[in-house]
Amino acid sequence: MREDFLHYLWKHKKINPTNLSTSLDEAISIISVGTHNLNSGPDFFNAQLRIDNQLWAGNVEIHIKSSDWYVHKHETDSAYDNVILHVVWEHDTDIYREDNSVIPTLQLKDVIDTGMLLNYKRLFNASKTWINCENDFASVSDFTVSNWLERLYVERLEEKSLLIQELLASSNNDWEAVLFKMLAKNFGLKVNGESFLSLAQSFDFKVLRKLKSNPEDIEALFFGQTGLLIKEHQDDYHSKLEEQYSFLVSKFKLDNAGVLPLKFFRLRPSNFPTIRLSQLASLYATKDNLFSNIINLNTKDDFYKVFNVSALHYWNTHYSFGKTSKASQKILSRSFINLLIVNTIIPLKFCYSKSQGKSIEDDIINLIKQLPLEQNSIVKRFNHIKPLGKSALESQSLLQLKTQYCNKHNCLKCAIGNSLING
Repeated sequence: MREDFLHYLWKHKKINPTNLSTSLDEAISIISVGTHNLNSGPDFFNAQLRIDNQLWAGNVEIHIKSSDWYVHKHETDSAYDNVILHVVWEHDTDIYREDNSVIPTLQLKDVIDTGMLLNYKRLFNASKTWINCENDFASVSDFTVSNWLERLYVERLEEKSLLIQELLASSNNDWEAVLFKMLAKNFGLKVNGESFLSLAQSFDFKVLRKLKSNPEDIEALFFGQTGLLIKEHQDDYHSKLEEQYSFLVSKFKLDNAGVLPLKFFRLRPSNFPTIRLSQLASLYATKDNLFSNIINLNTKDDFYKVFNVSALHYWNTHYSFGKTSKASQKILSRSFINLLIVNTIIPLKFCYSKSQGKSIEDDIINLIKQLPLEQNSIVKRFNHIKPLGKSALESQSLLQLKTQYCNKHNCLKCAIGNSLING
């Protein structure tokens, strides 16, 4: 038995309301369960109860056993002086107030539905399963799952908004600068995301604005700040960028001490940081007022046009300095643009609309549904258990479900878990 299950039972009144009584056979009538307290102190504040025909207002504390009150030393904590009811799974001892009066105790194991208890035990006693509800997930209605996944996606956007808010605060509320930092992070993907973000944070965005007329200057800035130009002479293009970067360092007083090292190991050549940085440089050299242009776009085709850029000409025959390769234009693929939409554009649109006091959740849901399902081990496993759709909405929501609910056994906070427990 878990204490959070008892919280769930009390909060949602999943107990038989008839003939409730305390351990001393006093009749209990629940008027209000109170407000769930997630911090220190009693578990529910400001409950209203009628006990033995007397109206009480105060707090409720919940434990597995009554004796846990003493285990947790509540008798020495004044925060618990106003507890009017002790709710427990098993009553094994009376609890006394400072004036030696007994705190009324409600034992739950006698007043909950046996079917619900069996469902709870089945869910939490599952062993050797990928998720607690693996054997029953497929039985949950499509309607319940679909609605829950949409809520999870919005929850995921709320979490992604935290980084955006941090970047906004450090960028003097410049949304264009925040867009650049978010794009930089996601151009770096998982391997170099933090390195690319540290690059974007290593200079004032005004510097990038002043270099827009020359894409090679932007490349020199990016490559120089990330340490890609410190090696000895690689070829003429490397030397040219090195010279340009030296000028930029002098002109803008650049410092790259806080930029994290780049990684090439185990990356496909198309994802080499040299290629991704050049593509990012090309984007900012060819697109003006990027944030104001994209904030009102709502279809994937619109974004495919905006991000239709390729690395600079030198990289058509190179993946790294000084080593020629088979000629190919290093254009941003649609699959990569999809990642940018999911991880940068939509979170920014969501966060910006909230800052403007607007709700665009319907537009965001429509946009994410235009993008294909992302393929990863979590999505594949869920879809093996129960087919769950074909868009990036489902894949993003399933990542949220697995990491924030299944892995943490937060079944009682999950609509799917609730559905299974309640039958």
